[in-house]
Amino acid sequence: MAFMRLGSKSEAFHREGQTWLCTTGLVSDVTIEVGDMKFHLHKFPLLSRSGLLERLIEESSNDDGSACVLTLDEIPGGGKTFELITKFCYGVKIELTALNVVALRCAADYLEMTDSYGEGNLVGTTETFLNEVFGNWTDSIKALQTCEEVTDQAEDLNIISRLLELIENRCIDSLASKACADPSLLGKKKNEDETHLWNGISMLQPNGEDWWFDDASLLILPLFKRLITAIKSRGMKHECIAMAVMYYTRKHIPLMNREAIETTTSPSEAEQKTTLEEIVELLPTKKGVNPTKFLLRLLQTAMVLHASQSSKEDLETRIGNQLDQAALVDLLIPNVGYSETLYDVECVLRMIEQYVSSTEQAGVVPSPSITEGDLVKDGDDLLTPTTLVATLVDGYLAEVAPDVNLKLTKFEAIAAAIPDYARPLDDGVYHAIDVYLKAHSWITDSEREQICRLMNCQKLSLEASTHAAQNERLPLRVIVQVLFFEQLRLRTSISGWFFVSENLDNPELLHQSGGNGGGNGVLLKPRGENVREKVCELEKECMNMKEELQKLVRSKRSWKNFTRKLNFKNKSECCNPKDQAKPAI
Repeated sequence: MAFMRLGSKSEAFHREGQTWLCTTGLVSDVTIEVGDMKFHLHKFPLLSRSGLLERLIEESSNDDGSACVLTLDEIPGGGKTFELITKFCYGVKIELTALNVVALRCAADYLEMTDSYGEGNLVGTTETFLNEVFGNWTDSIKALQTCEEVTDQAEDLNIISRLLELIENRCIDSLASKACADPSLLGKKKNEDETHLWNGISMLQPNGEDWWFDDASLLILPLFKRLITAIKSRGMKHECIAMAVMYYTRKHIPLMNREAIETTTSPSEAEQKTTLEEIVELLPTKKGVNPTKFLLRLLQTAMVLHASQSSKEDLETRIGNQLDQAALVDLLIPNVGYSETLYDVECVLRMIEQYVSSTEQAGVVPSPSITEGDLVKDGDDLLTPTTLVATLVDGYLAEVAPDVNLKLTKFEAIAAAIPDYARPLDDGVYHAIDVYLKAHSWITDSEREQICRLMNCQKLSLEASTHAAQNERLPLRVIVQVLFFEQLRLRTSISGWFFVSENLDNPELLHQSGGNGGGNGVLLKPRGENVREKVCELEKECMNMKEELQKLVRSKRSWKNFTRKLNFKNKSECCNPKDQAKPAI
């Protein structure tokens, strides 16, 4: 820590209440009032060091030789700083530190204590010491913090305000250059106190790059903003800046903490609202730099604090652009104030629409010629983020579906916001529909038909199809559709396995088809014994499906002839292996 002692005399003042008296034994001939404090002093030591005091004493001197009274309420630093200046004028020892040098430098400039009024005067001395302060990180932080106190007193003094701003800029530039430097060169270590997670987010930075976060979080918001702006201009990584802003947020917005404990020193909600709005503007704009979990938590807090609409929209846009990185639990944002639904589904819908819009603008959209099989097989790398979002949205729908106040139109809007190509399987949306139908048993048949149009029965897995075929909450038309496509899929599978079996038995056909694969693109590698087992399994599945279908038909007399229309064969024709030409294994 930098410090400097000035003067050689021992203490020559004593205090009585708010009055300072000189102990030299000479009668005081000038009284200076600074706020509530009074200083009974002598003219000569003051006017020999200060140009301002020289003029004021000359203007206020009385012909009768009585003591003059001066008022210096505007002096930067107030009475505490003027006490040090008085001691300096009398040659009494004072100590310059990072905590008092800024106020002394501004007060010396205000009092015109230049070298014209004595060599080694206070302006030059404090300027030299400031240069030492700027060479040390800790002292620079302390000096910058004291600028706030001086600012309030220097608002009406334009010259001092400009000087103070200059000091702040020099201090911030010094801090920014050190924050961007290699921590090992400064002898800095990583922040050992922050090895835990905060709201599920890791606060650690590699290579000890977070060493300055805690000190920077001690600054008031305007100074912190200027420091971050200076650091950005020096090219620091966006990830590190995002973490620094997040660290500051944790310290100054207690509502962001999951277990917020209010104390007498906690900022008010109005102060937290102002801080939050400023924090949103400070966050790096690069996609993926700010943790999505943090942005969602910030958005939820913004709603509680009734932050500006622009701040909330900014956060929604940021989250929407990287929605594939979100977790389901973080999307469950409770509604604030009076609202019909438990969760803010409107907000989530806007973020989904933002994500879809941003991906389409970025060109992450499959070609219309791509088939469903190609999409699943070849489009994984291209559509993985979109598929993740589809899974996330389906899970979100399942979570909010039990809310009896959730309107069908809103459920449909959220489900339909995800493009069809994003769902290789519709199991997730089927589950959400089932939960909604269970919680909203009073909706009409036409509404049930309407909500079921959100899923594609052809894209249900075997497990989901089996469940849907027995689901009494689904309309009959949907159940029949599920059964039809499931049997169609089973027939296709059986035919394919028979084709494989016959080719394994006939080496000539295998050779003609290309050895490892036929012209139909079927891979002819499984052993005959495995083929037989697979065919039997598929036949059993087919029989089970036919039995379920027949039970359903018997329960609905008006549908007696539907199997004939769907061209289902008799059990002996379709599923009896004895009547089929057995492949020679």
